[in-house]
Amino acid sequence: MKFSALKTYAIVYLIFLYAPIVLLPIFAFNDSKVIAFPLSGFTTEWFSQMWQDDLLFRAVKNSAIIAVSSAVLATCLGVFGARASTRFRFPAKAGIMGLIMLPMVLPEMIISMSMLVILLGIGVPLSLFTIIMGHVLITTPFAVAILSSAFQSLDKSLEEAAYDLGETPLSTFRLIILPLVMPGIVSSLLICFTISIDEFIIAYFLGGNQTVLSVYIYGQFRFPAKVPSILALGTILVGLSILLLTIAEYFRRRGIAKTGGKDTGGFL
Repeated sequence: MKFSALKTYAIVYLIFLYAPIVLLPIFAFNDSKVIAFPLSGFTTEWFSQMWQDDLLFRAVKNSAIIAVSSAVLATCLGVFGARASTRFRFPAKAGIMGLIMLPMVLPEMIISMSMLVILLGIGVPLSLFTIIMGHVLITTPFAVAILSSAFQSLDKSLEEAAYDLGETPLSTFRLIILPLVMPGIVSSLLICFTISIDEFIIAYFLGGNQTVLSVYIYGQFRFPAKVPSILALGTILVGLSILLLTIAEYFRRRGIAKTGGKDTGGFL
C-alpha cells in the first residue's frame, strides 16, 4: 500500500515537473498564435520567423561567447580546486572548499545584487565581461564537484610510478593525470556551458545594455505576437540542453570506467 502511494506520488511529481517541457514543442508546432487547446494544426512557420530575427543572432553570439569563456575558466579553476582537495592536505581545507562550493546553494538573486554593488562601487562598467565573472562564480562549484569525482578515481600508484621513473610533478600531471581525467574535463565543460547558456538572473543584473539569449527571451514575452517563435526557440534550447547533458554524462561515466573508479551517481 505504501509502495503504491509512493509510486503514485512519484508519477504525479514527474508529470508536474516535466509537463511544461513536453507542452513546449507541442505549441511550437501549433498553427495558432494563441497558446491554448484545442490545437489548430501543424506548422513550422514560427521556426522560420525565429531565424529572421537579427537581434536573436546577436543575443546567441553574445551568449555563446559568455558560455564558452565561463566554461573554460570555471573548468580550469575546477581542475586546480579538485586536484588540491583530493591530493593535498592544508590548513582550513574544509572551510576553503566550503566557500568554493557556497555559490551552489546561495540564491542567484543575492549573488547578482552583491556583484552589482561591488562592480559599480569600484567603477567596473557592466558588459559581457561582468556576466562572465558572474557565471564563472556560479559554475566553478559544479566543475569542482565533477572533477573531484574524476581525481578521486585515479590510482595513486600510477603517479608514484611516474616519479620513480624520473618524471617531475608537472610532467606527471601533464602526461599521466591529465589524460586520465580528460573525460571529466569534457563533462565539466559541457555542464558549465549548459548552465551558463540557460542562466538569466546574473545576465539580467550584470549585462548592462548587452543582449544575451536568456534576457532576449524574457523581453520578447512582452509581445504576444512573438510568443510562438520564442516557444520554437525554447524547443531548440531544450533539445540542445538534453543533448549536452547526455554527452556530459557519457564522458563522466567513461572517465570513471577509465580510471577504474566506482560510479556513485550522475546527471542522468
